[in-house]
Amino acid sequence: MTSKTIALRQPVAAKTATAPASAHDAVAVGMQGRDLCSMRDLTPAEVQCILDTAQRIKAQPRLYRHALESRQLVMFFEKESLRTRLTFETGINTLGGSAIFVDQTSSRLGQRESLYDVAHNLERWMDAIVLRTYAHETITGMAEFAHIPVINALSDIEHPCQSLADVLTLQERFGNLHGLRLAYLGDGNNVAHSLMLCAAHLGMHCVLATPPQYGPAPEYLTAAQAIASTTGGSVAWIHDPREAASGADAIYTDVWTSMGKEQEMEQRNQACLPYQVNKAMMALAAPHAVFMHCLPAHREDEVTTEVLEGPQSVVFDQAENRMHAQKAILLLLLGGGPQGVGAEFAPGNSATAPRKRPQMPSYS
Repeated sequence: MTSKTIALRQPVAAKTATAPASAHDAVAVGMQGRDLCSMRDLTPAEVQCILDTAQRIKAQPRLYRHALESRQLVMFFEKESLRTRLTFETGINTLGGSAIFVDQTSSRLGQRESLYDVAHNLERWMDAIVLRTYAHETITGMAEFAHIPVINALSDIEHPCQSLADVLTLQERFGNLHGLRLAYLGDGNNVAHSLMLCAAHLGMHCVLATPPQYGPAPEYLTAAQAIASTTGGSVAWIHDPREAASGADAIYTDVWTSMGKEQEMEQRNQACLPYQVNKAMMALAAPHAVFMHCLPAHREDEVTTEVLEGPQSVVFDQAENRMHAQKAILLLLLGGGPQGVGAEFAPGNSATAPRKRPQMPSYS
């Protein structure tokens, strides 16, 4: 989560910021005005802060009805969406703000008008930007130019909001996630990247099993393993799905062919068939294991209907938790809370308070 100092607005006299009362509050204050382009932007403490905030909001939603009153969220989506769009819109609405949806499925951001120009328009009207794109560089580019928080709602390389909802679901089910064994089977895609990074932050043991030609990006695997080495977790990439599933506390899969790669469907289906999550695969996991999927699912491909609709499935809990996790993200980045967490915002001045943003690498 990269720093965006000029997005931090000046305290309003009626709501003066007070010193953080706890370690959680100190982390929360430090997240104000930031971007969420990648799970690599977060620290382990910030991941846990998002999860704990989400659980607080979910438990007592009425306390947060006015937390982001009058805040405006704009959402640009180059890809179709059900869960992401509705959970962001519902989330900001139930926090007292509002959302504007811009359909970019017919043209990509940056084609009609430069990202630089779009960003500098949006920052004059909006409080935050949510992007669902093909190219990850569209998100990092918008974050570089815009002086308000930018949130990755999916790119070709990551899906951080999904992974935060996933681990929130696991935290609800198992409590402390340190040492939990998570097996991911199938294509090493954007969901896999964010999931292994998130698991590493929480000290989990994450095993990805994919065909050799559809593994995770090496940079992401290395980054996740580096994080895990500091938290007591582990991240491994193997090719044997049965080995990954053996003894797992959770088995996760996603579609084998992501949006934009439909021309590869036939060869992907053939290569990934041994990674299907079915009754026999689930039987290898721990007796208490849960099945996870980010949806939409291609039934009888990556998962059988028997498993998807079975008693071990938590897929609709994950879908519900998209809203709660994203409410927590919005609340933390925009500095809201039941009584207001940290200072209220007022427009910054880019001339007098320039940002210092580390360069984000490209993985396209």
